[in-house]
Amino acid sequence: LAAAGRTADANEIYAGLAREFSFYGLLAAEALGQRIEPVSDPARPSPAALALFGAQPGIRRAVKLAELEMRAESQREWLYVVRGRDDEGLLLAADYARRVGLYDRAINTADRTKERHDFGLRYMMPFREHFAAAARDSSADEALLLSVARQESRFAPDIVSSAGAVGLMQLMPPTARWVAKQIGRTDYRSSQIAELATNTQFGAFYFKYWQDRLEGMPALAAAAYNAGPNRAQAWRNGAPLEGAIWVESIPFNETRDYVKKVLANAMFYARELDQPYVPLSTRLGTVPPRAAGVDTTSAIAARAP
Repeated sequence: LAAAGRTADANEIYAGLAREFSFYGLLAAEALGQRIEPVSDPARPSPAALALFGAQPGIRRAVKLAELEMRAESQREWLYVVRGRDDEGLLLAADYARRVGLYDRAINTADRTKERHDFGLRYMMPFREHFAAAARDSSADEALLLSVARQESRFAPDIVSSAGAVGLMQLMPPTARWVAKQIGRTDYRSSQIAELATNTQFGAFYFKYWQDRLEGMPALAAAAYNAGPNRAQAWRNGAPLEGAIWVESIPFNETRDYVKKVLANAMFYARELDQPYVPLSTRLGTVPPRAAGVDTTSAIAARAP
């Protein structure tokens, strides 16, 4: 509609989308010359309310199952208890989950609120010292690293995917060995892959390594992290494309959704970190055709898509 000159009709749709805290909401707000300014209204539950919530049999089971590394069963117990709760009840549950270290439950539960939001829970920064150090060591954007970890693991440090990806940054063992070689970590052993410092450092290096070789574009780096740099390069096979259009052209559903969420979440993390505001459309930029001389033949994805 906007391209056809029907500005009023386009702006009506943009205005509706701009109320959403999402990839499309952020872009719609920018199309209107605005920016989304999320306002947190934490529930701040009392110790008694938290204790009462935690005493429920379903929550006790969810916590114990998580301790036994029965993640799927723990999640089912949790979802059964929190279903149908209003915003205040969801924020109470999310705060409890944060306090007991169930960061994935905290984020997912806080994400479900409709009117009252706590962006400190939605965009948590556990293990912040490790992400900050990894960002410094690799000259990477800390907001992007946190966004990748949020999407990959929901900050569950001991998680192992069905494909064998490990830890906060969901590194595949071959990727970790490749990174260790690149940075000269001769002391690296495979048993260290889940260690917080190692996992964040290696994940940050891998993300920044490919961002630097893919025009410095975070969308291309996110696609490479998820599906491998070979695929990210192969998807640049035509004329220059507006970044948002290029993202929509990614043929893998998982990677397309992944790139949108990583880039959108990075906007909120940048705000939590008090970074200067950079519009999402600027972060997306214009994706040029594949550059000659970028060798991705020896590279592997950070994790299996």
